[in-house]
Amino acid sequence: MNRLDRLRMRAQMLSRLRAFFAQHGFLEVETPALSAEVIPELHIEPWRASQAPRSLRPRVGGSAGCSDHDDPSLRYLQASPELHMKRLLCEGSGPIIQVARAYRADEQGPLHNAEFTMVEWYRPGDGMAEGIALLDALVQRVAGAPAAVRTSYREAFVRHQGLDPFTATQSELSSACESLGVDLSRDVAAGGDRDGLLNIILALGVEPHLGRDAPEALYHYPGSQASLARTTTDPHGAAVAERFELYWRGVELANGYHELCDAEELRRRLERVNHGRVELGHAALPLPEALLGAMAHPGLPASTGVALGFDRLVMLAAGAESIDQVMTYRD
Repeated sequence: MNRLDRLRMRAQMLSRLRAFFAQHGFLEVETPALSAEVIPELHIEPWRASQAPRSLRPRVGGSAGCSDHDDPSLRYLQASPELHMKRLLCEGSGPIIQVARAYRADEQGPLHNAEFTMVEWYRPGDGMAEGIALLDALVQRVAGAPAAVRTSYREAFVRHQGLDPFTATQSELSSACESLGVDLSRDVAAGGDRDGLLNIILALGVEPHLGRDAPEALYHYPGSQASLARTTTDPHGAAVAERFELYWRGVELANGYHELCDAEELRRRLERVNHGRVELGHAALPLPEALLGAMAHPGLPASTGVALGFDRLVMLAAGAESIDQVMTYRD
C-alpha cells in the first residue's frame, strides 16, 4: 500500500467516523486553534505565537521565574480543543464532536508529530462505562477492530508485572523500574515520586502488552493521576480516577474522562500542575479563566469526554509502521 492508497483509506475512515457521530446525534463543531488561553499540562509544552519583540518573550522551558503572563499579545496553538468544547457544553450544546488539528511542541517520532489530527467528543449524561462503550463501538465501525476488552489499571499491573500498584511499597516500585532497565539514579525527575515510578512501569512493562489481540480499555487509574477526571473508590477501597485509555497492539489510541465538573477543584489541580511545571524549569501557564467561569456558572453538565489520535488509528488499520506514512506530509 503506497501513500496515496493510505490517504484514500484515511478519507474513507474519516467519512465513517463522521457518519457514526451523526447517527448518534452529535453536533460537529469547530473551535479556535489559536487562543489566549490554554489548559496547563505538566509534560506537554504548547506552541506559542507572539507579536512582542523576541527579547521580551518568555523563554519556552525557561527558569522557574519565567512566566507567560507578561506578554499580552501571546497566543497558544491548542494541544486539544477541550477548553472551548467544554465552554460549549456549559452553554447547553448537548453531544459535540470535533475533528481538530492539535499542536504540541517537542513531539516527534513514529507515534508523535508536532501537528496531528485529534478527534474529541463529549456526551452529557454518560459515565465512564458509557464512554468506553461508545469508543469501542466507534473503533469497531471505523477501523474494523474486534470488540475491546476492559482491564483495570490494577489488573494490568498484577498480570504483567506481578505487583499491585496501589499497595506496592516505594522500594518495590523502584525495584520494578530497575528490572526494566531504568537507572533511577540518573533519572531522578522521572522516578522521584510514586506516580513517576508507576508511569515508568506502565510505559515499559505494561503498555507493550496491551491490546495485542483486540483493543483494550485500561481504566481506574490511581486517584493521584486523575488530571481532569472525577475520582471514586474501587471495590478494593482505593481512590481511583474515572479515567480510561484505549490501547491497540501496544499503542495508546485514546484517553477519556468522566469529567470533573467542580470549577474550584479544577482550579486547584491546574495550580498544582503549574507548580510542577515551575519545579521542572518550565514556564507557568495562565489558567483558562473563561472555562473556569463557565464551569462555575451556568456549570458543566455531567459528561464523559474522549480524545482519539486519528493518525494512530489509521496507522494501525493500514498496517503502517509510523504515523507519517498515513499523513500527507509530516511538515
